Amino acid sequence: MRKVYYIYNPETQSYDRIYPTLSHRLQAWLSRIFIGMGIGAGFFIILLGIFGSPSEIEMKKENSRLNAQYQVLRKRVEDMQGVLTDIQERDDNLYRAIFQSDPIPSAVRLSNFSSTNRYEELLTMADAEVVVNTTQRLDQLTKQLYIQSRSFDDLVDLCKNRDQMLKCVPAIQPISNKDLRRTASGYGTRIDPIYGTLKFHAGMDFSAPTGTDIYATGDGIIKKVGWQTGYGNTIVVDHGYGYQTLYAHLHSFRVKVGQKIVRGQVIGGVGNTGKSTAPHLHYEVLLKGKHVNPVNYYFMDISADDYDRMIQIAANHGKVLD
Repeated sequence: MRKVYYIYNPETQSYDRIYPTLSHRLQAWLSRIFIGMGIGAGFFIILLGIFGSPSEIEMKKENSRLNAQYQVLRKRVEDMQGVLTDIQERDDNLYRAIFQSDPIPSAVRLSNFSSTNRYEELLTMADAEVVVNTTQRLDQLTKQLYIQSRSFDDLVDLCKNRDQMLKCVPAIQPISNKDLRRTASGYGTRIDPIYGTLKFHAGMDFSAPTGTDIYATGDGIIKKVGWQTGYGNTIVVDHGYGYQTLYAHLHSFRVKVGQKIVRGQVIGGVGNTGKSTAPHLHYEVLLKGKHVNPVNYYFMDISADDYDRMIQIAANHGKVLD
């Protein structure tokens, strides 16, 4: 039904019917259209501000998915790092300890790539901090795995040479002492028999008649034969693998420098030379240049019960002979 328009006539105080022209109708229609478009555009802008555009919404969803994946990846890396740390601790404190091998320094294991520019291109990505952090962790884990792999290669080589190593490690007493009666004094702080003062005794003393056979305690090469101040006539054997043994106050030598010797071979005779108060053998074991207690290196020569007895005898403070 067509709309009818009226206008108030103040002169007649009545409403007169009017007939709008086509232009008036067009203007009315256009004004309605523009007003509707304006209102629609306003609502559209408000909705975009609240919810974002479809592309922005999809991008946010994608970023959320990527962030969740990075979080899962980071958790897996942390779990892997925990397993690797456990392996590293076993490597340093168990596997390498068995073979008397130095642990890998922490500075080598934990070195990273933080000083390089390898992560610059990642800084432009969304959630750059998460991406860079996760990538750094992966790089560090990869390097630690490589270092651990090389360490296991070293351990395999040590295992292959285990038989040779066991031949070289000092493992018997340097003189015949089955009943342990020749054990005079052990390793540790003792009263010096000449000066009467406390002094660190870096080896073990075995009392025996002059000329008693002295045995090499492991395979090796004679490093020194001759006089040494305080020790008198001395033999030093280099066993390899970080081990050396020293035999002091000797009466005679039966080896020469550079000679290869085997465990149990007679290398000299007990004497009373140097700073000594009676015929005896002073015996030392060194591991990587540091003195260690020789009592721990007779495992091929005495039983567990004899080992306990020797420790008690070696703790005797009154029989230091040098």
